[in-house]
Amino acid sequence: MEINCTRCHQAVREEDCFCPVCGLPQLTYASTDGTPAEEQQERFPGSVRDASMVEWRPALRWAVILAIPAALLSSAITPAGGFGMLWMATAAAWTVALYVRQQRVPWITIGAGARIGLVTGLIAGWLNFGANSCALFMQRVLLHQSSRLDSDWKTQVVQSQQLAEQWTSGLSQADAAQVQTAHTQIINWMQSPWGHAGLQTFNFIMVSIFLLFFALVGGAVGARLMGRTRPTEL
Repeated sequence: MEINCTRCHQAVREEDCFCPVCGLPQLTYASTDGTPAEEQQERFPGSVRDASMVEWRPALRWAVILAIPAALLSSAITPAGGFGMLWMATAAAWTVALYVRQQRVPWITIGAGARIGLVTGLIAGWLNFGANSCALFMQRVLLHQSSRLDSDWKTQVVQSQQLAEQWTSGLSQADAAQVQTAHTQIINWMQSPWGHAGLQTFNFIMVSIFLLFFALVGGAVGARLMGRTRPTEL
């Protein structure tokens, strides 16, 4: 028999202890066979908790433990940095799974999993930013690779300038002159030390933001997968 959840009004099976949509504990029913509410509550021994709530102390502990290797694997100091999005999503989903098992809860909602993933991503994003910055410092100062880095950067700037020239070839002479003037100013700024440092910092920030997004998705997916394996009875 199915009933409706009192919060989201979605269908809930009689044997379910939680709403499969919003996670509200189903403590009492409007029974059609005249069963008293007291007898129905006896089917749920012990206390039940809202599946949308997160105990942040254990969640933060697991988030820190898994965010550290995910951030390092996603950084430029390892050859596996190109798979950073995969490492981050996996770490967030694993954090949710370990949290659910430690707390011994049947499941958590997708929203709760996404919040845990978001916190994992925030921690990993800051660590990734720091690791990338340290890697760049080591290349320039300790390994004395400044000449190679600057040469690679100038090559990228020249390629950008060539693309801009191809794009302005179809414009009128007046418009092309304006665009070329603006692009020349941008190129000069990019070739300056301040421009190079600013764009490198912006690149590190964007990487951290992408890691944050994939961590959020990974946490939601982890909660979804744990929800599929939750028991229907307590």
